[in-house]
Amino acid sequence: RTALNFKTKLEFMETTDLDVGGLRNKILTPREGPHLYQKKPAPIPGEKISPPERMTVFNGSPRGKKGNTPIMLVELMKGFGRDYEIHNLIMVKDLEDQVKAFRDADCVWLGFPLYTDGMPAVVKTFIEALEPFKGRENNPPLGFLVQSGFPEGLHSRYVERYLSNLAAILDAPYLGTIVKGNGEVTRIMPAEMNQKLFKNLEILGKGLAENGELDPEVLLSVAKPERYPLILGPLFRAFLKTKMSHSYFDRMLVENDAFERRNDRPLLE
Repeated sequence: RTALNFKTKLEFMETTDLDVGGLRNKILTPREGPHLYQKKPAPIPGEKISPPERMTVFNGSPRGKKGNTPIMLVELMKGFGRDYEIHNLIMVKDLEDQVKAFRDADCVWLGFPLYTDGMPAVVKTFIEALEPFKGRENNPPLGFLVQSGFPEGLHSRYVERYLSNLAAILDAPYLGTIVKGNGEVTRIMPAEMNQKLFKNLEILGKGLAENGELDPEVLLSVAKPERYPLILGPLFRAFLKTKMSHSYFDRMLVENDAFERRNDRPLLE
């Protein structure tokens, strides 16, 4: 579905609710011109609610407690300063309890990493398990945190649109999405290097507790850089030709005895 969105230049939101047959028909139907992606999608404003007394947090990191996502969620909750509980979606055997926690929540925050523009399978499974709540009255307000290894906030804007649509499908207030690029380094950086990020997350959490909303200016600050200047393109292309640019993933390939197979393309064979 995502690949078809890119291939046909359809707007992501335009296909989110379509079944496979409807998606196929939309792609094959002639139109005057393509729906182009916005070059700079704007963040989607969240709603203001009565400040919640308790937060139910869902950590969608496949690394569980050891990921970058829970680090950010905990900092957000430090600012919130009220009662909260965290459910790790990687514990797939607890899915029924996780769904019940959503059902009984005063307010929900779902955080997860973005892997090449896609959410982890455990997050997708959890979201699909919420289908029985579609049309239910008084579903809890929903807020989100999306972090990725991509340095630019731009990469997460399309899944942000999906998440706002998810809240609408559940008829739940949409509180907004905290977007953070370059999130992969959070867990390995010294505390002082994360100081600005953590301070902003605490400010956002405090805003939820005191005002029932996220500060849009702080959201923009966390997401920076939204997009690198095009003038940096040649520099990045030159950097990609160096061994240093591949060292991080090469090390993981070596550790998992997969370095010699790094150029395999099994889906094309």
